[in-house]
Order: sequence, then C-alpha cells, then structure tokens
Amino acid sequence: MLLNNPVIKSKIALLWHNFWSGGIANPMTAIEQISYLLFMKQLDELDFRQKGRAEFLGLPYNSKFAGEFTLPGTEDVKVDKEDLRWRKFKDKQPEDMLLHVQTKVFPFLQSLNGGSSNFARHMKNAVFIIPKANLLSEAIAIIDEIYKELEIDAAKKGHAFQDIQGDVYEMLLNELSSSGKNGQFRTPRHIIKLIVELVGPQFGQIIGDPACGTGGFLLGAYQYIVTQMDKDKDNIEPDEDGFVRSSVSSVLKPEHMERLEQNLWGYDFDVTMVRLGLMNLMMHGIDSPQVDYMDTLSKRYTEENKYHIVMTNPPFTGSIDKGDLSQAFSLSTSKTELLFIERTYNMLKMGGTAGIIVPQGVLFGSSKAHVKARQILIDQCELKAVITMPSGVFKPYAGVSTAILVFTKGGETRQVWFYEMQSDGRSLDDRRQKEEGYGDLQDIVARYKTRDPRQESDRKAKCFFVTKEEIVEQNYDLSLSRYKEDVLEEMESESPEVIFHKLLKLEEEIDRDLKKLMEISK
Repeated sequence: MLLNNPVIKSKIALLWHNFWSGGIANPMTAIEQISYLLFMKQLDELDFRQKGRAEFLGLPYNSKFAGEFTLPGTEDVKVDKEDLRWRKFKDKQPEDMLLHVQTKVFPFLQSLNGGSSNFARHMKNAVFIIPKANLLSEAIAIIDEIYKELEIDAAKKGHAFQDIQGDVYEMLLNELSSSGKNGQFRTPRHIIKLIVELVGPQFGQIIGDPACGTGGFLLGAYQYIVTQMDKDKDNIEPDEDGFVRSSVSSVLKPEHMERLEQNLWGYDFDVTMVRLGLMNLMMHGIDSPQVDYMDTLSKRYTEENKYHIVMTNPPFTGSIDKGDLSQAFSLSTSKTELLFIERTYNMLKMGGTAGIIVPQGVLFGSSKAHVKARQILIDQCELKAVITMPSGVFKPYAGVSTAILVFTKGGETRQVWFYEMQSDGRSLDDRRQKEEGYGDLQDIVARYKTRDPRQESDRKAKCFFVTKEEIVEQNYDLSLSRYKEDVLEEMESESPEVIFHKLLKLEEEIDRDLKKLMEISK
C-alpha cells in the first residue's frame, strides 16, 4: 500500500503542497487535477507494456496512440497520437509542455473510447485548470518519481496491483484538517480484499456497487476473478495482508476481458467520484468501465434483481430528501445507512450474495426502520456473517465502529456467524501504521470458509454462532455484545482478617510519621 511507504508518502505530500502553494487549494479540485496527470502516465505505461507483449507474442494490438487525433473545434488540424504519450511530452520545456497538455493531450483523453463512450460522456465537462507551467513540470517529475518507487515497492512487497488513484485520494484527504467533511471515506484496500474474499465473485457474474466512489470494490472483484483464472496462482506470493492477487489481465483472452468489463457496474452521486472511478479502473487495464452518475436511492434508479454480487461501503450518518426518495423502499426512513441495506437487497438476483459495511448502530438500533432492516436480512435472506470491526478502521477520517454483513438473498437464515475483529493488521490510531502479521484478516477468511455451528458454540470465543430463534427473541438484535459471554478471570485475594490487620498496621505507621513531622516543625 502506498501509504505505508514513507518515500511515496512524502512524494504525495509534496505533490499536494505544490498544488496548494500553486493556487489550487480546493482539495477536490487538486485531487481531480492530479488524477488527470496520473491517468496520462498510467495510460502510456499500460499501452506501452501491452504493445510490447503483443509484439513479442506476434499478436495484433490496437494501440490507443496509433494514428492521428483531430483537435477539437477544427476539421483538419491533426496531431500524431504518439506525441500525446507521457514519455514524449514530459521532457518539453515547461511553457511548451503546459500548452501541449492543455490543447492536445487533455482533449485526447476526454475523447478516449470514442466520443459517445461512457468515459467521454463524463469527461465532457471536465476542465484542465493547472495554471502554471512550473507547477505542471514539477508535478510530472514527482509522479515519475512515485512510479519508480512504486516499482521497487511492488517488487519487495508483492503488490501486483496498486490502486494509485485511491491511494493518492486517501493521502490528500489525510493531509486536510477538514478531511471527511463531504463524507468521502475511501474503504481501506485490505478491508475490500477481505470482503471480496468472503463473497467470492466468479467470472460471468454481474457485480455491482451502488455507491462506488473511486471504484475500489469493482477493482477488488476484478483482481479476485483474474487471480482465480490464473493457472499459476499457486506460485504467487501473498501480499502484505496475506491475500493472493495476480497481475493485470495477463491471463485473460480478449473475449473474456470484454465480458468481465461488461459485468462490473458502479454508481455514485458525485460526478467527481464518477470520473475518478472511471480513470482508476482504466488505469488498471479495464478499458470500458461501467461506472455512471446516479443517486441509487432516488426515484431515477430502478434496477432490481440484476446483480449476482453486490459489494459496497455506502455513505452513512447521512439522509436523503424524502421527496426524491425511491418509492420502491419499504423502510420508512431517510437514514442512508438503512436505505442502502434495502437497496442492496433489491439489486440482488434471487440467490445473489452481498457484502456491505454498516455502522454498528444498524445492528442494535431500536427504531421501527432499524428493526425492519434487520428483519429483511434475517427473514428474507440467509444472513451468513456479522463481522464487527474496531472503531479505528476508518481513522483518521472517522472513529465510528463498523461491521461487515454478508448475506444471500432468498436463502434461509438458520444460524448467524459472529466474529469480533480486534485487529486489521494496522494500528488503530490516526497514523494507521502497518503492524507485523495480518491481524485477524486471514483468521476471518479461514474460519468463515470452514465455519460449522456444531464446532463453534462457545460464546466466550472470538467467533460463534447464534440461532435465528434467539435473534428474533432479542428483537432482531445483531450486536455481538448481546450474545457474547464475558470471560471472567479468577483472582486470589487475602482473607478479610489479613487485610484488616494490614490496614491497622498502615494506620499506625501513618500516625508515627505524623508525630515525627510535628516534632520537627516545633
């Protein structure tokens, strides 16, 4: 993870500082502009590698930089697309570079995949607003240095995938005193990998995220599926979190890749997040991501019974205008953390499985909407797991305690598996430093995949089962503390008589000391 590498961390901090001092102080504007530069860099890197691989194997390859690009607003002014590569323009003089990127490279990016593509449609109103030539030149130099360090980091720690866009986004938020004010909390990658591992998406399944942000869950599903299809996966070293992930689509045939891309769907109500998500997925080799602008809680969103898999970390502690709320909801509430549970349920096909992060208040809230949301999970689904997470998982942005819910639509809940995560392999303070080992991550995966109600009945253990009947009796309460039994340690103590004599002796000693002090004072 980039944020655990001090060299890369310092480079990203310098990048943010340069943008702030260069006149782009709005954090979201800075993030978006930096993302455009990262996208330019990664697009060149991916295309160059894929082109070289195709030439080595003697396969045809249609480079994004092949041919000519007609400049917008003209009919006959064309430029060679090869000149729009990062490696071609990065060494230009600052003033020439700024003009080249503003008038040629950025318009080219906006039109990628054709003017009618989903990406081009969302990039139509995007603006490249880096105002100073030196700021652009310095930013490009820093990004090149980040990539060099990234290659070293990947080789040392087994990071075959790097969610660069998301890491930069998280790092920039970390630099802000106002971080989290807009509710944009990126899900830590190791938590995404955990949920994906528990849900287990398969090739051919339609996968969705109703609040996708920078596309972390979609990217996680893509990584997992690519790994499962990799014949050499048994020889891949686990990453720093103990998960095995292979590299970008090297084992996928074009027809497989196309089908996989068509089965990854994400929505977000923030147009900036949509652009970031699109670029993030494209930077990782997904050429045509299905990410779109949509408030999935609103009346405009009507998709139901479509997805085999839904994984999401929706915004919570928020609310939506009831006038814009979809009439398909049975929950009478405007609390987004509850509405997204029902939205996820409605999105799933019968037999589809979801992994969703919720604040722990959802597990025990006593309002009618809270109880009804839990009834959906218990009575209309097979609620497979409730995994509580410590409050530090989302620091430094929020200290709220959260939980992972894994459920299958239409299944029958008989017993629910509870697990109390105590460590996610990182410190639980604002610094979130990587600790030795995997925390509880791999233990959760192993125990979940081998869970057995006949073997895990000890309520004093870290994980255990609770029957549906008991949960219903407790008003559908899903809080782990409701069912967990405290471990009482036996302590040996002295008899009251011995303690009494010790107190008398202590009192006598105090009296003697007081008399000595009084004599000295005379």
